[in-house]
Amino acid sequence: MSRDGTPRMDWDRGARTGLPEAVYAEVKTVPQLVAILEDAAARDKALLFTRMEVAQFADLPAEWRARLDHDALSRTAILGTPPALPDVADIAVVAAGLADMPVVGEAVRTLAFCGVRANVIADVGVAGLWRLMERLEDIRAARVVIAVAGMEGALFSVLAGLIAAPVIAVPTSVGRGVAADGHVALHSALASCAPGVVSVNIDNGFGAAQAALRIRTQIEAARLCRDLEGTSG
Repeated sequence: MSRDGTPRMDWDRGARTGLPEAVYAEVKTVPQLVAILEDAAARDKALLFTRMEVAQFADLPAEWRARLDHDALSRTAILGTPPALPDVADIAVVAAGLADMPVVGEAVRTLAFCGVRANVIADVGVAGLWRLMERLEDIRAARVVIAVAGMEGALFSVLAGLIAAPVIAVPTSVGRGVAADGHVALHSALASCAPGVVSVNIDNGFGAAQAALRIRTQIEAARLCRDLEGTSG
């Protein structure tokens, strides 16, 4: 955003980092959002919006509402047609409770925008550990795991102690009392005794998906290198 409030899009981000440009819609005005949409449409660019509230979407002109795929739960909107999703999911998004689903949705929609299917495994919090154990083999099939939990965030350490894949913790603002606003869950992720847990900010499903995409790219590159070494031998 320029000093005068005119949007300045980073359309070269995908070529530079491997991750496409996205728009954080919260607090942006309707004219700013319309200017961004017009810019994207003129360039024939697909575009992901995060934190777009229902009321904010409703305030957009009808022509743009008709062109946006808006999801109220995750507060995301997509302009254009993302890549087709593969049949197999190699990233798992694991949620402790159904209250965490808005953040799960943001992560899943971000991955889908980038052409990556996610396997959602929800309501497996450690208060009923049997629920997690029942889905453990499904989780172990993933190359990267995004773990989403509020309250005390116990899922992060428990899960990372049971699987080999990288675990990206997403603390959520679900909880009351000392657990309010997600700070206990964030501290739990940062202080995890399970080696290798990494964390993004509270409620940051988008950031977790972007981190998972980077890790997935490196895993795929390493696999290709091994395959090339095998054929050259």
